[in-house]
Amino acid sequence: MLSRQEALALANVTGPDLHALCESAAQVRDICYGQQLTYSRKVFIPLTNMCRDSCGYCTFVKTPESGQAWYLTPDEVMDIVQRGEQLGCKEALFSLGEKPELKYSYARDRLQTLGYSSTVDYLHDVAAQVIDQSYLLPHINAGTLDKDDVRRLKPVAASMGMMLENISRRLLRKGMAHHACPDKVPQARLKTIEYAGQLDVPFTTGILIGIGESWEERIESLLAINEMHLYYGHVQEVIVQNFRAKAGTAMADHTEPDLDDMRRTLAVARLLLHPSISLQAPPNLEQHYGAYVSAGINDWGGISPLTIDHINPERAWPQISSLQQACQGKGYQLRERLTVYPRYLQQSERYLDDSISPFISGMAASNGLAAQQCLPD
Repeated sequence: MLSRQEALALANVTGPDLHALCESAAQVRDICYGQQLTYSRKVFIPLTNMCRDSCGYCTFVKTPESGQAWYLTPDEVMDIVQRGEQLGCKEALFSLGEKPELKYSYARDRLQTLGYSSTVDYLHDVAAQVIDQSYLLPHINAGTLDKDDVRRLKPVAASMGMMLENISRRLLRKGMAHHACPDKVPQARLKTIEYAGQLDVPFTTGILIGIGESWEERIESLLAINEMHLYYGHVQEVIVQNFRAKAGTAMADHTEPDLDDMRRTLAVARLLLHPSISLQAPPNLEQHYGAYVSAGINDWGGISPLTIDHINPERAWPQISSLQQACQGKGYQLRERLTVYPRYLQQSERYLDDSISPFISGMAASNGLAAQQCLPD
């Protein structure tokens, strides 16, 4: 395992040294997770695409003036869920903009039409409807939340998540990726992760690389996540996500991380983070699947046979069969998991609300993975 100083010294490692670093990370992965990689079969539910933040790389967020802003209705949500059920999906990923009602009267009006005054209140009830009317398990990614919000959402969420992205306040400056983004203040995001730990919520977080951060800031972000997990034990997975430039954004011409940068970051993440934290990389943002496996990942995250990645709509999900072939080519089996990882299912009385546990018990095999493994697409 790496120390902070050892990790910092690897900023520019390349060639044979990078290969050796990846081999070390892969060995740790093999010891902890064996010869299998996992994924979650999901539907993506973009409950609202309005947000009070204006990240320099985002095309998901729409303003009321664009004519493209929405809140999905409960019927629209359930239509996605029901079609996902028919395709064997088991996770309903709620992803949404942060607190748009604090910025836009249009968002407040739309919520009022739906019978609510806040996005979190609406999210709670729609997630509860998914539990009541389907067998999909909600995973809630609602951005920064206060402790009461996390407490309220836990009974309607099998797991929750929020990307830390980076702990650098420098990225809040004018001209940087997080300028004019009140919910990207690092301390606010760290507090959300901490609240989830205090309330024993299985949590997903991660870093976004290539948005103007330094290597040191990248390492400090991983260490901050690890420190939180060592104290609370609730971080079930960390995502290392590579920035992709999008036309029409402030960062449209910003340089993207290359494959070596991803391999380097993934390997260092595996050797910095506690082994109980799963390491994930999105497979639709880079198609060098074998290189990711060799760098130490053990999970591909959520993949949908139905819905697009609304955050990166130009990047189609890979077919499950393609990932299976890549895994087998490296000597691994691809297995379907639930949105909650096995080690948290084993402590369900601590990590899962009584309203969630009965549903999961019938969906999980004895090893904690999905009992009914869907055939590759």
